[in-house]
Amino acid sequence: MVGRFARPVLGRLVSAAIAAIVGMGSFAGTAGATSSSERDLAPSIGVAVGPQYDTTHVYVAEADLDAFVNSFTATFDGRASPRGVFQVTPTPSQTASQYIQTPVGMLSVFGFKTPVPYPFGAERTGYLVTDIDEAVKQARAAGADVIVAPFDDPIGRDAIVQFPGGVDMQLYWHTKAPHYGPLETVPVNRVYLSPYKADAFVRSFVRFSKGHVVRDDRHADAAQIGLPGQTFRRIDVVSAFGKLTAFVTDGRLPYPYGRELTGYAVKDLDATLDKAKASGASIVSDPVKTPDGRTAMIQFPGGYVAEIHEARPE
Repeated sequence: MVGRFARPVLGRLVSAAIAAIVGMGSFAGTAGATSSSERDLAPSIGVAVGPQYDTTHVYVAEADLDAFVNSFTATFDGRASPRGVFQVTPTPSQTASQYIQTPVGMLSVFGFKTPVPYPFGAERTGYLVTDIDEAVKQARAAGADVIVAPFDDPIGRDAIVQFPGGVDMQLYWHTKAPHYGPLETVPVNRVYLSPYKADAFVRSFVRFSKGHVVRDDRHADAAQIGLPGQTFRRIDVVSAFGKLTAFVTDGRLPYPYGRELTGYAVKDLDATLDKAKASGASIVSDPVKTPDGRTAMIQFPGGYVAEIHEARPE
């Protein structure tokens, strides 16, 4: 997985949009279709392919699709696929959908024309895996539940698993494998947990992802979750799926903390916030300083809330 972030023209995104939308995930691959460098890494990364193939799932009202897509792409210098209408669930439904590609993370966006079948809409992330059956097997072995059994779509297979603490994630696999270079910065999957389920979640996710805990701070500065002067437990996990931060709290959080799914690292926080405001997004939590740098929260048209923080050297 080498090279810089690709910026294909919209015409080249049509097939990628189908892969992203029909499977509710990002660009896909099979174990046999991965590059030689990806095959070399396979023993250490389990079923993961890479964070540039993972997407945050965003559900907005169909009427808000244009405003959301335009705002998000303008904020993060991204590109959107052409919009299509698809059935992305194993039971009848219809959604207008687009895939958004940016240097700081990917989205699959859904504006359902029909009621959303259960439990879709609660999953936060689509993770590309090398083998859907093996991925589900490994998730179960790690303590996750399978809340939507693997189902076929026109270009692959999908499933939804739930980790301890009620964290839903979609796993997906497709038969044709576009190849994308790494992101400029890897987004952070932001998970909020109670103290009663935090350890069980981390054990389960680390076992499944073949990742490791890089930080477990039981006295982290709570200013980063809107509670200056307090502390909380923060757990950071890194794996071949990307980055995940678990925020362990009592649930007494000011808006909008806990509503966001993903955190995005940017080179210039103030410039990014200016672009967000100019494109129709609103700042719902002003920048604050944390030991890791400055962080802010924004809300895009349609209601999607995102955390944005200063990129730091890896």
